[in-house]
Amino acid sequence: MSASRVVCFALNGTDTAVACPDHWTLLELLRYGLDLIGSKQGCDKGDCGACTVQLDGEPVLACLTLAATVEARSVTTVEGLAPPGQAAHPLQDAFDRYDAAQCGFCTPGILMAAEALLRRVDGPVSPSQVREALAGNLCRCTGYTKIVDAIVDCSGAMPAADVVAREGAEPDSPR
Repeated sequence: MSASRVVCFALNGTDTAVACPDHWTLLELLRYGLDLIGSKQGCDKGDCGACTVQLDGEPVLACLTLAATVEARSVTTVEGLAPPGQAAHPLQDAFDRYDAAQCGFCTPGILMAAEALLRRVDGPVSPSQVREALAGNLCRCTGYTKIVDAIVDCSGAMPAADVVAREGAEPDSPR
């Protein structure tokens, strides 16, 4: 039987204490210990970004982060962007307006990476800044264009009417 521990941390702004095996990742803690399934279990090796959450405000891959390392720190998941009973986060609204999600599997991780970018940059962001911020997030369904447009628009940099008319569109991959 493996050893276990109680991990105490702030989760989406609420102090949380949960017991888990020592070998669990943050993703396992969130999904199996706390029943928060917004962060997706994709590759389990840091390649897809579907598990992206924020640790002390910075995007991290929950599948590569040991649960014990979040002790006394702050974790924000996609569920924390718009807690139950509150309005959707502006990024979620922008994704809806731009129809930026298809299957939706990658969307939580992309939202968490994008939200960290928008907090880090004072003012509008450029498409290249968005692509750089999303370099660790893989989306197999979209061409990234609507995702990038939604994030840029949410930052206030691109009026919605300009998206369709813009020329010289960037390549479809953020990488």
